[in-house]
Amino acid sequence: MNRALLALFLAVIGLGHAQAAPQPAPADLASSVPAPAKSHDMAKMWQTALARKPLAVGATFDTKGRLWLASVKDGHVVVSHSDDLGKTLSAPATVNPEPEYIAAEGENRPKILVAGNGNIYVSYTQPLETPFSGNIRFSRSVNGGKSFSAPITVNDNLDPITHRFEAMGVNNHGQVYLAWLDKRDNAAAKKREEKYSGIAVYYAVSNDEGRSFQPNVKAADHTCECCRVAMAMDADGTPVIAWRHIFGKNVRDHAMLRLDGKSELVRLSHDNWEIDACPHHGPSLSIAADGIYHAVWFSNAPERRGLFYAHSSDQGKSFSTPFSFGNLKAQPAHPYVLCLGKRVFIAWKEFDGEATSIHLIQSSDGGRLWPEPIKIATTADTSDHPMLVANGEKAYLSWNTVKEGYRLIALPENTQ
Repeated sequence: MNRALLALFLAVIGLGHAQAAPQPAPADLASSVPAPAKSHDMAKMWQTALARKPLAVGATFDTKGRLWLASVKDGHVVVSHSDDLGKTLSAPATVNPEPEYIAAEGENRPKILVAGNGNIYVSYTQPLETPFSGNIRFSRSVNGGKSFSAPITVNDNLDPITHRFEAMGVNNHGQVYLAWLDKRDNAAAKKREEKYSGIAVYYAVSNDEGRSFQPNVKAADHTCECCRVAMAMDADGTPVIAWRHIFGKNVRDHAMLRLDGKSELVRLSHDNWEIDACPHHGPSLSIAADGIYHAVWFSNAPERRGLFYAHSSDQGKSFSTPFSFGNLKAQPAHPYVLCLGKRVFIAWKEFDGEATSIHLIQSSDGGRLWPEPIKIATTADTSDHPMLVANGEKAYLSWNTVKEGYRLIALPENTQ
């Protein structure tokens, strides 16, 4: 297997160790791989990825402090809850009655949210047989998680192409939003023999508590192909999404957009990482009650390498000078940010060649000052990417590993 295909395989299966900068998958392999071999090898690698044991877990707390988990077992999304912070779990409820492929590794995980009225919403990406294709699926429970509605496909383009890496959010008006990466415009351009860089980001909204979704809306053209989309709700209930975008010829930095139907795309990062490839490293976004946007991302630009944080007090029109964190010698990867008032938590992976560890920094003044990082968890085997969740004013790390299983770890209070 040549280097390009090996890189593609590693990216597709989403290795669990903290590999911050895997060789990225070329956006177009046609120039480096003969067509028959490319088709055969990509299909084989895709089937290998589909057969891989799912590891990524979605987590959230409801308003009563109950922990809810969405995981994948035997082709089913299963939902369980815990009243003792994950020490014991309820019997799982099955979301999809018929087994199907479900993405639960790397940049993908099933999502679960609990609305203020108690409705439980689940979304996931359903890979299809065609390499890198998929559908965005959604289900809800209106009886406290006892049962779930039959999943629906939210993308209204049903071609066997990319509809993947969804993000989900629920605002204080009860609206449910889903945003994802979508290849329909790229596919249409190819049929017209026109050039189209990357793919696009689309979204859909439900105004009836998840019973149905409005027609899909394109948020932006020319996004990176395989980096997760981030979503957070602004103080006014407007969803804000962030993703890795293609600027100019092939600069793969990050963009942000308020989904209010009138805002314009703003550039989040200015690292100028020019690369004809997908890094498989999406951003993370959290918005405080005072409207401050907090964002983290990965870059491997020549003059700006590693993990970065910045905040905005004007709804993304401008951002603070990026703050660099993580040990570059330990492959820092997949940062996740969570804000609780003025407290801002950032967790990420590092890999020392033998063990993967989760590191944490916490600011108590809205992201202006940061103490030294601390190590909060380790594993010697494959692991999920870190996720941060809040239970009221308390923050936790949600992390699943092959060796230790699921762990919910309370984040220490900052002493600065």
